[in-house]
Amino acid sequence: MRAVRRRQHEDEEESAFVSMTDMTVSFLFIVMILLAFFASQLKPDSVSRKDHDRVVNERNALRDEVKSLKEQVERLKNNPIETYLGAVAAERRRILQDLQSKLRTDFPDLQVVISEEMDALRFKGDGLFPTGSSELRPDKRRIVETIAARLGEVLPCYTLGRLSSWNNGCNAAGAAIEAVQIEGHTDSDGQDNNNLTLSTSRANETFFAMLKREPTLVEHRNNRQQPVLSVAGYGKMRPVADNRTTEGKAMNRRIDLRIIMYSPRSIDEIRKVQDDLRKGVAAGGAR
Repeated sequence: MRAVRRRQHEDEEESAFVSMTDMTVSFLFIVMILLAFFASQLKPDSVSRKDHDRVVNERNALRDEVKSLKEQVERLKNNPIETYLGAVAAERRRILQDLQSKLRTDFPDLQVVISEEMDALRFKGDGLFPTGSSELRPDKRRIVETIAARLGEVLPCYTLGRLSSWNNGCNAAGAAIEAVQIEGHTDSDGQDNNNLTLSTSRANETFFAMLKREPTLVEHRNNRQQPVLSVAGYGKMRPVADNRTTEGKAMNRRIDLRIIMYSPRSIDEIRKVQDDLRKGVAAGGAR
């Protein structure tokens, strides 16, 4: 009997030990699962020093740009002349983009781009004239005539004189065009004097072809009663590409249609030109 009781006591102790072991293992298993879960939620947050510096530099650059823009906005708020000039520049950009879009619709293959300065339309010269010639190609004359027609649609809202037709819908800024300059350019081949003569002759040929299509273009005036349409020849002096390459020379042989806006120097001048646009008169002249 004593042996039986001892055996029962040992079985009870062993059962208790097994239970404690099972509980410990279970607890450790649960802890491992929790650790694995939390570890899965963690994302690696380490980056290389190079990437870190790049991100910091980009952030600082953006911060400086935002600061600069805020300063410009504040300066414009406090300077009505700069505010007006900014609006005038935006209006010129809109005019050029509108002309470019319409010409590309009229002539899908026409190579016409806006200058980086956003002040001129550029037409590849070889497309309009034979090499070394100032005579318009017969099949390209219609392009120049269409340019004249499109200009005739735009100018009344930005010029003075008999044909002036300003309204707030077409020119909310009250911007005035000082000149529309037809500019001829050549590459660097040949003598300088010959290139100047050739570029001027091409500008003149373009001018007269436009006038033949739209004779009234010369009636659009600036605030000094001068016709806004004018011509200039620059020869090789104003390249837009490298003259050492064939492609560069082709880009430099071109016609530019440059739009020069009136830039007032005082608030009174701004008011004067805007008032003239509303009345549709040139300074000292009647409509």
